[in-house]
Amino acid sequence: MSFSCDQSMDGSFPPSPAEDRSSKRLSWGHLLQRLAEIKGLNQRLSAAQDSRSETGSVADISMSESEDSVFCHPLEETLATEVEETIAEILSDTSHHVLGCSKLILPDCLLHNIGKELLHLADSEPCGLRGALIDLCVEQGDQGSLCSLDQIAVDASLVPTFHVTLVLRPEAGGLWPKVQKLFKSKKSPQTQSANARHQGTLRLGASFRAIKRKLYSSGELVIEECC
Repeated sequence: MSFSCDQSMDGSFPPSPAEDRSSKRLSWGHLLQRLAEIKGLNQRLSAAQDSRSETGSVADISMSESEDSVFCHPLEETLATEVEETIAEILSDTSHHVLGCSKLILPDCLLHNIGKELLHLADSEPCGLRGALIDLCVEQGDQGSLCSLDQIAVDASLVPTFHVTLVLRPEAGGLWPKVQKLFKSKKSPQTQSANARHQGTLRLGASFRAIKRKLYSSGELVIEECC
């Protein structure tokens, strides 16, 4: 009696057609599931990259705007230094023909203190120190009369928002006025008459007065004595 057997060489039986179709369906389903997962992962990665690029662009824009705001206008301290230099030039230029002295001596701290006071007065102003209009004066004589030297517009392209009058004073105390008076008393009447208009050396004191007035609103004067 003979019989045939479909047993494979390893002793196992081959899958039936139904099992083969079922396994193919399972493998295709698994493949489709994997493709869907990969597609979803790619979409999430693309969305994350777009989000990062948009965030980066916003950061770049904000940074550029920040840099523009920093570099568009000079710093207040820089403006104050420029005003100090302008005041020094005015004093040098007017010492002979306005103040009537051949030499003008300034205390080391005077210009720096003026700059600090201007920054203080400009702190509450909408345009800062750029909106300042400054009158520079020197007090003369015992009566306190003022000699106007010049006017400074910190930013000539801007409508001023506040006005400051700086009143500088000759040195009133100390040894220097006594030395000056001693030398003057030893001069002959002819020499004193010839030098009546030019008083020799004028030394300014470290103290000064700052008078502030707002130009865009009515308000009281701010008067500060600085030393």
